[in-house]
Amino acid sequence: MSREFSTEFFSALESSIGPDGVDTTPEACARYGSNRLPGGDRQVAGVVMPATTADVAAAVRLAGEHGMTLWPTSTGQNLGLGEFSPVRSGQVVLHLGKRMNRVLDVDERLGFAVVEPGVTFWQLRAELRARGDKLMLSSTSGPPEGSILGNALDRGAGYTPYFDHFGMLCGLEVVLADGSVLHTGDGLLPGAATRFVNKSGFGPLLDGMFSQSNFGIATQAAIWLMPRPPAVVGFAFTFPEDDDLAEIIELVRPLKLSNAVPTLIKVTSDVYAFGTRCTYPFERTGGAIPLPDTVRRELREQHGTGAWTVTGALYGPSAEAVAPAIERIRAVFEGSGRATYHPHDRMLDDPLLRIHLDTFSGEPTDSELGLLNWRPGGGATWFLPATPMIGEVAQRQQELSRRILTEHGFEYVVEFVCGPRAARALHIIPFDRSDPAEVARMNAAYDALVAAHDAAGFPIGRTPVDRQEWAMQRLPQFQDVTSRIKGALDPHGIIAPGKYGIR
Repeated sequence: MSREFSTEFFSALESSIGPDGVDTTPEACARYGSNRLPGGDRQVAGVVMPATTADVAAAVRLAGEHGMTLWPTSTGQNLGLGEFSPVRSGQVVLHLGKRMNRVLDVDERLGFAVVEPGVTFWQLRAELRARGDKLMLSSTSGPPEGSILGNALDRGAGYTPYFDHFGMLCGLEVVLADGSVLHTGDGLLPGAATRFVNKSGFGPLLDGMFSQSNFGIATQAAIWLMPRPPAVVGFAFTFPEDDDLAEIIELVRPLKLSNAVPTLIKVTSDVYAFGTRCTYPFERTGGAIPLPDTVRRELREQHGTGAWTVTGALYGPSAEAVAPAIERIRAVFEGSGRATYHPHDRMLDDPLLRIHLDTFSGEPTDSELGLLNWRPGGGATWFLPATPMIGEVAQRQQELSRRILTEHGFEYVVEFVCGPRAARALHIIPFDRSDPAEVARMNAAYDALVAAHDAAGFPIGRTPVDRQEWAMQRLPQFQDVTSRIKGALDPHGIIAPGKYGIR
């Protein structure tokens, strides 16, 4: 872009939405362009902070007039996926969450809240608590300051029965690239009483077009909430060996297929567990990476965890009412001869287990963020393939990931979040971003992981911003279709060009 066009754009925008909505200082540009990824920080042209949907529409129209491109973001708390920074340098960060942060409505009879992009998990939790705790949100185990709407649109997830955050959205309000405003579902009809409760309105379902895409800018939506159960009773089991994973998955699958456990079930690796509470013990390893097995076992014993920790929760009218079901689950896992049971009270008292109990109870938690400090240098990225819920298949994926990460000098840090048919294999890879050699190894490891998992049939889903365009190149037909849609809705490429590789 030319400096002249940039100056004219920001001047016109200040006149339209006010000076408080624009920041082009070097400090702001540096802050909004920073991230933890191996691809490096991005240079941004400035920051725009709209206060209303009308402000967003004005920003889009003016960007089109002045040849600027916008990068919409909510609260910038997708740590290890990009934070505020755009896919491409030179874009204007549209910080929706700064001033658009209102809970617009809570309907306790129908179980939903209408939120703007800046409403965080902590904020909505506080709102529901103030209203008497009748409803429970589904939270991530990531930053409580994260945006509910932003997380859902990027297809993040939680752990309660309402874990599918995008699936729990209804009645999106979206600003399109020409500045017009679209409402999805029954919201197409002004004044529809069913806008926030009925997804299946007239014609095609358009909501999905605005998930992991750059086809429009969502400015509000309803998020469905479940009634808070009187009792949430957690359970945990530890398993001693890495190769116990196959049997664990075989035990978990029938519990989820039958809905005997209403929450998702988490299968957490040892380093993922104790890495929330400590940093890499260089003094005990002489700098060896990854951890020698002997040290890894010592840390397990020190923190009271196993090679794998399996957690879930049951809901009911009282702890006594669900006690028989807990005993049946104990019989399933302990029948393997490999599992050690840890009851609800232990989960309350143990920080490593309390993380899981909080997530099953709809309580936002920042306890898991300690993983970002496992290695020095502040780097972290996520590798997020899916896994069929078949024991031997999950075991093959574990062996594949461990081998590649070990070859490149990184730790295997993973949590399988298990549904009935598939699990999300959440690999976090902490690394030293200040060390160019380690950054190069990190990029090589990511290349190798994606190539090997593609070949084995485990494609990646949610992707860090520095890998989105690269990842789309693996899918030429899909890229062609999404590009044609982009060309129809945003022919001048105003909204986030390059996001998820959509040109």
